[in-house]
Amino acid sequence: MSIIIERRSADPQAVANLANETPLLARIYAARGVSDEGQLDNGLAKLVPPDQLKGVEAAVLRLQTALEQQQRILVVADFDCDGATACAVALRGLAMLGAKHLDYIVPNRFEYGYGLSPEIVAVAAERQPDLIITVDNGIASIDGVAAANERGIDVLVTDHHLAAEQLPNAVAIVNPNQPGDAFPSKNLAGVGVIFYLLLALRSHLRGQGWFAEQQLTEPNLACLLDLVALGTVADVVALDHNNRILVSQGLERIRRGRCCAGIQAILQVAGRQLADINSTDLGFVVGPRLNAAGRLDDMSFGIECLLTDDALLAGNLAAELDALNRDRRNIEQGMQQQALVILDKMQLDEVLPVGLCLFDESWHQGVVGILASRIKDKLHCPVIAFAPADDDSGQIKGSARSVNGVHIRDVLDAVAASHPGLLNKFGGHAMAAGLTIAADQFTRFKHAFDQAVQRQISREQLRGVIHSDGELAVDELNESTAELLRHASPWGQAFAEPVFDGVFSLQSRRIVGEKHLKLQLGHAELAQTIEAIAFNQTDHEWPVEVTQVRVAYQLDINEFRGNRTLQLLVRYIEPIV
Repeated sequence: MSIIIERRSADPQAVANLANETPLLARIYAARGVSDEGQLDNGLAKLVPPDQLKGVEAAVLRLQTALEQQQRILVVADFDCDGATACAVALRGLAMLGAKHLDYIVPNRFEYGYGLSPEIVAVAAERQPDLIITVDNGIASIDGVAAANERGIDVLVTDHHLAAEQLPNAVAIVNPNQPGDAFPSKNLAGVGVIFYLLLALRSHLRGQGWFAEQQLTEPNLACLLDLVALGTVADVVALDHNNRILVSQGLERIRRGRCCAGIQAILQVAGRQLADINSTDLGFVVGPRLNAAGRLDDMSFGIECLLTDDALLAGNLAAELDALNRDRRNIEQGMQQQALVILDKMQLDEVLPVGLCLFDESWHQGVVGILASRIKDKLHCPVIAFAPADDDSGQIKGSARSVNGVHIRDVLDAVAASHPGLLNKFGGHAMAAGLTIAADQFTRFKHAFDQAVQRQISREQLRGVIHSDGELAVDELNESTAELLRHASPWGQAFAEPVFDGVFSLQSRRIVGEKHLKLQLGHAELAQTIEAIAFNQTDHEWPVEVTQVRVAYQLDINEFRGNRTLQLLVRYIEPIV
């Protein structure tokens, strides 16, 4: 399946409206739908008010009762970075608002799976909570909420995942994606939802005179924004204006060293300087280390790292997370090699399906999501990777990743509707989902999945697209432009970091680290060559004599022994012959 470079277009009027920005930034922002300076104002005053969330009033009143009676509150979290940060925000925030009896549970994915299941309720009941708060899960926990109600335990659901037709019978549900919710920013991550609920609760308590009555200093909840920023970026939700505000404010706190000890320790163990952190570091440095705990072991390690204020303990936990992440990378590399062997065999026997399913008995269920993402990026089609469940149930668990044009949860919903009983359970977003099926139904499912994908998109439409912001002028190919772009705005999902393209002369090329291509590129109007690195790409299939290449790239600065030089991070490269 081919790759094309497609240049973004910018509305000239929008560019003109952004006259306070540099011409380059004005063009980049306009190409991302920004049409006036107000959409670039990342001040907290520009956040959508919490009272626009459906269910928030009922949730606040239930939390007020819990605070007044000092009830036992138990947070049930998800086992990814969004769930971990949401849990930390809930516990830290509620403590600042006066709660004294706080605890949490994060289901071990290998033992209990995702969400507030009846089994998790049974475990939670041993701690005798009066109120369970779900963070980053719960909207699909019909049976779990019912089980809690039977035990006399109230449940407050905070979630952001898409809701099914039936909702759980909770005392309150706060989820911008539930039916009838008018909240304009549907892209809040789980951590954003619980942060919003805390904002609403603080406002209500202020009006009730709670802080004066309890002799409490009214907390500045902005101190939680480092966690909100991390969870938002790591969960790859769309960075609409509201989310950009949350991420921008959180990044600013991190750069000033005003972040929690855990985030600081993880960045330190990864060799990153706080003052130079951007959203990419949250997504590709901090997030994977936290996620490694949930993928390979127990996310409680990650949550404890985010909860502690002890720098020494945070450092020890960060070191454990770093080691787990190295193990995860090794497991992932082995699984990728196995997946490529499977694909080679499939291509010998048949044309690859439009919707691809992969399964191996040896695969680790905590890593199949990453594997699906890697294969999706390689083949530019929706992919589900399956691994055996860690029990004797005869089930396999799949993690799905999709491409633009295919809403993966809708595809699974269609499969479930046309093949009753084939899916034991499923849930997720437009671009990612999880599911469980019986192992002996894999062949049946993979055909049904492929057919459902084909009803949404054709094989001809499946192609890799590199969206480019065009060609840089020669006076923009420098470290100053790289610095400008690095800190210009929080970049992320649906507000992509700028990519440029152009034709360069090829001065030299060599393979480094066995699988990366190191290049020296020339430009007709530059005296010096430009360094470039293409990760996980080689020149083995290139013609022998190549003098020019077309490159899609991001600007970066390479720091080595105190020297800073411009470097192009290659997203795509092809020889011109």
